[in-house]
Amino acid sequence: MMGHAGMAATAIRYLLAAGAPTAAAPAPATAACAAAPHPPLRAVRDDERAPLDPGRFRAVLGHFASGVTVVTAPGEAGPAGFACQSFTSLSLDPPLVAFMVGRTSTTWPRLAQAGVFCVNVLGAEQGALCRAFAVSGADKFAGVRHTPAPATGSPRLADVPAWIDCTIHAVHTGGDHLIVVGRVEALGTDPAAAARGPLLFHRGAFGRLGQ
Repeated sequence: MMGHAGMAATAIRYLLAAGAPTAAAPAPATAACAAAPHPPLRAVRDDERAPLDPGRFRAVLGHFASGVTVVTAPGEAGPAGFACQSFTSLSLDPPLVAFMVGRTSTTWPRLAQAGVFCVNVLGAEQGALCRAFAVSGADKFAGVRHTPAPATGSPRLADVPAWIDCTIHAVHTGGDHLIVVGRVEALGTDPAAAARGPLLFHRGAFGRLGQ
């Protein structure tokens, strides 16, 4: 089984290979396949579609309410972490989750080096904690209580409703982001924190479920 170091190496290879051409597939072996030519492909010209305004893109997609997480990892130079709303469950068998991170993120290389991460699902009263982990260049863990997650040792933040402890399973490119897939090694909840409800993000602001 590939260890954490191997997972980190795999993630880094994905980064280095991003944008590299894919080797051509071998020609079909059967005459039937060879006799069915593929239609020619071409790029869409600039004058064939209106340019998509980034501001409108963000405004429209902001209508999709999401939960909020903090993704953390251990490290020799200290723990790393960042706020992330683009987290999702992916597969039950095997148990996989995924999150998206910007390719210019300064925290992602530290997670890739660790080869592991813990997703901390934030509760309704943890908006300030989310803001602390959204700041670049600061000591994000200053004054933040945490313990090692059981499988990977990634920081498990105190008082979060749920946590998911993972090893990096795969990394894929997705435009200006990376799609990081993790295999779940351990997970759990804090019933008291969960009873207070989740932290939600909608149209650029935090919210909570109505009672």
